[in-house]
Amino acid sequence: MKAVIQRVHHASVVVDDQVVGKIATGLLVLVGITHEDTDEDISYLVEKTVNLRIFPAENGDSGFDRSVIDVNGSVLLVSQFTLYASTRKGRRPGFTDAAPPDISQPMFDRVIAAFRASGTPVETGVFGAMMNVSLENAGPATFILDTSDRLAPRRG
Repeated sequence: MKAVIQRVHHASVVVDDQVVGKIATGLLVLVGITHEDTDEDISYLVEKTVNLRIFPAENGDSGFDRSVIDVNGSVLLVSQFTLYASTRKGRRPGFTDAAPPDISQPMFDRVIAAFRASGTPVETGVFGAMMNVSLENAGPATFILDTSDRLAPRRG
């Protein structure tokens, strides 16, 4: 599972000219699901994301000192199969590494449920829909999380 995590002042998702998800301060999280992802990947993604210290200190210092929980922020989740696009060959991206909808939609639903279970307010896009995502990236601060990295040995 891959996620692009963006610290935002605000973000929203529009489908068919209707706002379907909207947050103020928090995290916009684009989530890509592949064939090998498991519930362990979901747990890792949620725990890491809601506890990631990427918000500035209360005194306004620009450091990374607080999590989305600490700032009483929200999470806007958007399914993003293109995170598993392969651009290695040719000019058209290939998507064979992305899980098909019959696998990824139930898993994305479990991602939503796990984020909600964390106590963090959650909004979402619409799975499989053509979505327009708007955001004001705070910082900008954008992070990439790949759940398979948890299995890799530390460098050193």
